[in-house]
Amino acid sequence: MIQTKTYNKEILKTITAGLEQQPKRLPSWLFYDEIGDKIFQAIMRMPTYYLTACEFDIFRNQKDRILNHIMSDEGSFKLVELGAGDGTKTEVLLDHFLKKQTPFTYVPVDVSEAVLAQLATRLSKSLPDLKIHPECKLYNEALEIMKNDTSEKKLILFLGANIGNFSKDEAITFIKKLAVNMNAPDRLLIGFDLKKDPRLIQAAYDDPEGITREFNLNLLGRINREFGGQFDLELFSHYPFYDPETGVTKSFLVSNQEQEVWIDAIEKSIHFDKAEIIHTEVSQKYDLKMINLLSAQSGLEIVDVIYDQKEYFADVVLKLKD
Repeated sequence: MIQTKTYNKEILKTITAGLEQQPKRLPSWLFYDEIGDKIFQAIMRMPTYYLTACEFDIFRNQKDRILNHIMSDEGSFKLVELGAGDGTKTEVLLDHFLKKQTPFTYVPVDVSEAVLAQLATRLSKSLPDLKIHPECKLYNEALEIMKNDTSEKKLILFLGANIGNFSKDEAITFIKKLAVNMNAPDRLLIGFDLKKDPRLIQAAYDDPEGITREFNLNLLGRINREFGGQFDLELFSHYPFYDPETGVTKSFLVSNQEQEVWIDAIEKSIHFDKAEIIHTEVSQKYDLKMINLLSAQSGLEIVDVIYDQKEYFADVVLKLKD
């Protein structure tokens, strides 16, 4: 009996639509398969990729300041992390809160059951006293459930400058959705990568070791592995650039020659002209004026702006407007 290979229809739909539009575009979340996750961990260890180190700096040196924004004598709270990932940075806060004997429950939210299971297993060993309640849901779904439970306040974390993956308009829409699922005592902490020397930002996305290049090209490798693509990765190059005027960083894959690429899952070839691009990523950088405008347009107000020691990065604490 001939077995027919099954494909993830939603991912395939996204890939097909992205490669057939002009200009070609694929969303950055496609980077993150098992191989992509490992490459990104290597990126976070790069000397030029300052973002992770900066937020670690904030968490190590400002953990009491963060705790004071949610701690009170009125009982426990929920520490809700949207897109928890491996939770390495957050563990700094979790460990400190436990040592302070603060009553709280950690609620990591992610759409991947596998990621949540790995996180829960690791934390059960490193922090055995931690109360953890993983939620395998979309962000809005998880927050909507918690909004109706007013017995505990929430400190909601959206870390790692992930807000930069949205355009300005998309960021407003996203934060508005978070805001409608907050109650008055709740706090929202968002990590923002700040505008700085353009050369520093450029180097974070175009490292000399070529790890970021490998990360971007893995997107095509994933299409090959999961959908029977025949991309020759050597025939594409990685091109990132940063525009200091708008604060936007963009990444592209560039076809080095005119070519046809067959994909089994859609049973046809995709045509590329020489130098044709696939837009793969956007990363918006912010200044304080932009953050103030974003919060105001989202129905929130800034409670605190917490910088790392170099002031490359800011974790901003927000609340509902009074």
